[in-house]
Amino acid sequence: MSDIVQIPPVVAAVAPSRFRRRVLKHKGLLIGSGIFAIIVLMALLAPFVSPHDPYAQDLTNRLVPPVWYERGSWLHPLGTDNLGRDYLSRMLYGAQISLLIGLSVMVISGLIGTALGLAAGYFGGRIDLIVTFIITTRLALPVVLVALAVVAMVGGTLGIVIAVLGLLKWDRFAVVMRSATQQVRSLDYVEAARASGASQLRIILREVLPNVLPHLIVVGTVEAASAILLEAALSFLGLGVQPPLPSWGLMISEAKNFMFFSFWLIAIPGSALALLVLAINMIGDGLRDVTAPDSRS
Repeated sequence: MSDIVQIPPVVAAVAPSRFRRRVLKHKGLLIGSGIFAIIVLMALLAPFVSPHDPYAQDLTNRLVPPVWYERGSWLHPLGTDNLGRDYLSRMLYGAQISLLIGLSVMVISGLIGTALGLAAGYFGGRIDLIVTFIITTRLALPVVLVALAVVAMVGGTLGIVIAVLGLLKWDRFAVVMRSATQQVRSLDYVEAARASGASQLRIILREVLPNVLPHLIVVGTVEAASAILLEAALSFLGLGVQPPLPSWGLMISEAKNFMFFSFWLIAIPGSALALLVLAINMIGDGLRDVTAPDSRS
C-alpha cells in the first residue's frame, strides 16, 4: 500500500457561514449542481412529462429525426429509434436508470469500503494486515473483465448489474478511509473519548467518522460517476441492462448500426451521459474545495 496517495490531516469542519460563502463563490460546484439538478428533475418528472410510452413501438415511424432536422416533427421532439419508440421519453426514463445505478452502487460499495477502511485504520495491527491483503487482492482484479464474466454467467438484469458493480467498486473507499482514519485515530479528541471510557464503536461512529466524512463524500461522487460509465460500457457490449429498458448505454449500443446515417441516435444519449458524469465530477471537486482548510481552498 506504499503507492497510495497520502491524504492531508483532517481539520475542524468549516464554519457554516464560511462554507456558504465558499459554495456561492465556487463556479464549478454551482454549474455541476445545476446540471445534476436538471437531470434529477428529468428523472423524477418522467412519468408526468413524458410525451409517449418509452416502450411503445411504431414501426411506421422508425428513425424519425429530431425536430431541428427538416423531416423532424414536434410529435417526437428528439425523434424515434429504429423501432419507432419516442426518443425523448426513453431519455427521460433513462435518467432514472443511470441515477439509480450511480446511487445504488455508491451506497453498496461505500458501506463495504468504509467499514473495512475504518476498521483497518483505527485498529491497525493484524486487522490492518488482513484488510490490506483484501484490498490488494481486489486491486489485482480488473473490474471490467470481472464484471463482464459475472454478468455473462448470471445475467444482465438491472439488479444483477447493481450488485456486481457494488461488490467490485469498494476498494477506493477502503483505501481512502484507511489512510484518513490512521491520521485521525491519535488526535486529542479521540484520545479524550477513549480516556472517558467510550466504547470503540462509539469512538469510531461519533469521533472518527464525522471527521473523515469530507473524504467519503468526494470518493462517493467519483465512484457514482465511475459506476454510471461502467454500466454504460457493459450495456454497450450487450452485457449490462437488457432491452427494453431505456438505459442510456443501451440506447448508444442499439444505435451503433445507424451512426453513419442517423448520428443523433448516438449523440443525444452520449451527450446526456457525458453531462451527467461531468456534473457529478464537478460536484465532487467542488465539495473537496469548499470543505478544505483555508490553505487548500
